[in-house]
Amino acid sequence: MPDSKARFAFVLQPEFPLTALILATDSLRIANQNSGRDLFEWQVLSEDGAEVHASNGMWFAADGDLTPSRPVDVCLLFQGNLPTQNLSRRLLGYLRTVARFGAIVGGVDTGAYALAQAGLVATEAAPEVVLHWEAVPTFREWFPEAQPLNGIYMSGDKRVHCAGGVATLDLMLDLIARFAGEAMASEVANAMVHSRRPPDTQQRFDQPVDSQAGSLVSRLTKTMEQNLDFPLSLDELAQALDTPKRTLARASETAFGISPMRLYQRIRLQAARNFLFYEDLSIKEIATACGFSAPAAFARTFKIQFGVSPSAFRAEVRQRQRLTEHPEIHRIIGRSTRPERSVSTGDTPAQP
Repeated sequence: MPDSKARFAFVLQPEFPLTALILATDSLRIANQNSGRDLFEWQVLSEDGAEVHASNGMWFAADGDLTPSRPVDVCLLFQGNLPTQNLSRRLLGYLRTVARFGAIVGGVDTGAYALAQAGLVATEAAPEVVLHWEAVPTFREWFPEAQPLNGIYMSGDKRVHCAGGVATLDLMLDLIARFAGEAMASEVANAMVHSRRPPDTQQRFDQPVDSQAGSLVSRLTKTMEQNLDFPLSLDELAQALDTPKRTLARASETAFGISPMRLYQRIRLQAARNFLFYEDLSIKEIATACGFSAPAAFARTFKIQFGVSPSAFRAEVRQRQRLTEHPEIHRIIGRSTRPERSVSTGDTPAQP
């Protein structure tokens, strides 16, 4: 057990997942509290030191900016809904600097984007990463050499990743065990009413569990996800999986209540939604990438599934993005344009 405290830097990006940050900081707090010692010290940083807009609409104050001061032992980057829109030179430079000075550097949720852009992960020498499953298709587009894993986290010597959400706690417990021992990590887990999970625990549990590795349903959905731009026919799916069409149909109906080709369409639409969310590709490019013959057909099918057109969905996302640029100005404008409430009724604008 080390004599000196371990220093953590939690770097926040716009639209970061607040739940993940709370789990990370609280796990360190509990370790300090239960040990009666300052085992850990942490700072919350943002690019310019200003408060940061979380994905749930709340604002979180930072302790400082990305000006390197004293060395840190662990640097975790918290990214969420906008992983490709905030890859600034300053952020990438900071990540490279802390890595060069020996820190454990990691990404939470979609933090792997920035780490990969900085050349720290997803390289030919170290292709494996973990990030939130929704962002995997677009991540592969950006970093073809990468090998995203389906686990909840991975923990290497100097690089760590987690899928966000509760998986953040599993990663933190792993890091606590490194610096303060397994007993302390288990004590923190108990305090947070959590059972520690291995890193290869699957992120998604929306498919039936098969006792045999590589169940038919898992292989079917994986084959569909790997063939988005040129969808396979049912005959081609059956041939690729060496399984009769009738067996595929029965497996899809049992697991999802829909036919294999309807399932395929849902998977392609979800991939399209993720492209709209995370990428700046045109509607036509996204339609092509997800196997739709024309943008009009894509737009019509997307609206039936999600109740909103692709362009309207993207507009809403981009509006949220704009609020992350100079947020203090947006908030001042919002206050100045908001009508005052009448003292007497409370529901009509006050008269001048």
